Amino acid sequence: MTAAVGPSWEPGPSDPQARAGTVDVWLANLTTVDKRVEQLLCEHERERAARLLGDRHRVLWRRSRGVLRALLGRYLEADPIALRFVEDERGKPTLAELATVSFNLSHSGALAAYAFCADAAVGVDVERDRRALDEIAIAARVLGDATAARLRALADPRARRREFLRAWTRYEAELKCLGMGIGAGAGAADSPTAGLWVAELDLGPQAAGAVACAREPRMLRRWAWR
Repeated sequence: MTAAVGPSWEPGPSDPQARAGTVDVWLANLTTVDKRVEQLLCEHERERAARLLGDRHRVLWRRSRGVLRALLGRYLEADPIALRFVEDERGKPTLAELATVSFNLSHSGALAAYAFCADAAVGVDVERDRRALDEIAIAARVLGDATAARLRALADPRARRREFLRAWTRYEAELKCLGMGIGAGAGAADSPTAGLWVAELDLGPQAAGAVACAREPRMLRRWAWR
């Protein structure tokens, strides 16, 4: 099931509460995030950031993880510095200790999104329109023949790119919800992603995003980081 989301992103609360049947999505502009969130990172995260190429890339990655720690600290009423993460073989972070909230994050350039849910797995993906792509070839290889045919029918390159980003973020959000990698299949009734609830996120004309949940929530809350 796919749902649409309006463009409203109001500043989020300082004490969010994870609720059963509710998915929260937070949006952050990492260029305007207070750099003090970088101080929340553990030594492993600092070392990982140091290995990234490019000063800007390193800063944005550190801030993306700092915001994640800050938000989890709010939801769990815990010290964000004390949180310990483990990652699966695909790099998806989870908390080392048993937690009362499921979470996922994604960032593309300076745009970051975070999803939280109290009673079901979630996945989120955002993509900015940043570079030239062969949308039809990628869709045929990863997203399925139906999506590739739909893109091929769009004569306007801007419309084709927009539709590709929408399809790609939906697919990525679903896979991240399931903890799977690209290539798991899409568009078929027996696809492992079939049956997930998915909502597209309105991020304006230069980006696309989606959030997926293992079960359909009663409410989707959209908040901007402040």
